[in-house]
Amino acid sequence: MEFRGASVYDQTDFFSNYMKRRNRPDSPNNAIEGPIIHELMGSIQNKSILDLGCGDASFGKELILKGAKNYTGVEGSAQMVEAARSNLLEQKGTIHNETMETYDYPQDAFELVTSRFAFHYVSDINHLFQNVNKTLKEGGRFVFSIQHPLTTSSFASKQTGDKRGNWIVDDYFHDGERKEPWIDQVVVKYHRTIEQYFSALRQAGFTILDLREGTPKREHFSSEEEFVRRQRIPVVLAFSCVK
Repeated sequence: MEFRGASVYDQTDFFSNYMKRRNRPDSPNNAIEGPIIHELMGSIQNKSILDLGCGDASFGKELILKGAKNYTGVEGSAQMVEAARSNLLEQKGTIHNETMETYDYPQDAFELVTSRFAFHYVSDINHLFQNVNKTLKEGGRFVFSIQHPLTTSSFASKQTGDKRGNWIVDDYFHDGERKEPWIDQVVVKYHRTIEQYFSALRQAGFTILDLREGTPKREHFSSEEEFVRRQRIPVVLAFSCVK
């Protein structure tokens, strides 16, 4: 069986195993992607923030505690939404159990839209970026990360397991659906080139301010071995844009 969008996170065993992996100190989320997103966002003091594919909203709680004016999370998995609402108890945050595609984006409502490792689940990125542009105030920022397209081009190398030693890059310029074996399930993701993301952002009306490929930094890793392994291929692509 294969899962699309956020549906795989409603599988109890997958959810439990994912959270354990996600919270490892040396996970790509914590050791590579997290520091980049915080740097690209800059100050979030008194900003209204929309987080697409917010997961358990631990990031949202962090943003609120750092001074965000308000936080809105959009999450398609009911199990993640339950965890998110629990995380945000007594915090000034709102969670919508909607997909990024079905959420009703209010016009000129937010000063920052962010998303972390979620857009590779979306089939129509052009329409999504247009909705993000619509919901941002003039001068608002759009900061997001995705799996690096070098890793989504082909999942053939995962036949040797998740902690593979070599990576196959194939069919890079053939965009579209990919099926990834991940934590004992098959998850559908969508591959696009860096150029396609760049063009879609421009067409939606954004100015791209910065692009990062997740260069590992030693101070973010507890394991020397993992730091060395992560220098071999980029696993993160992050953009900072402005409306």
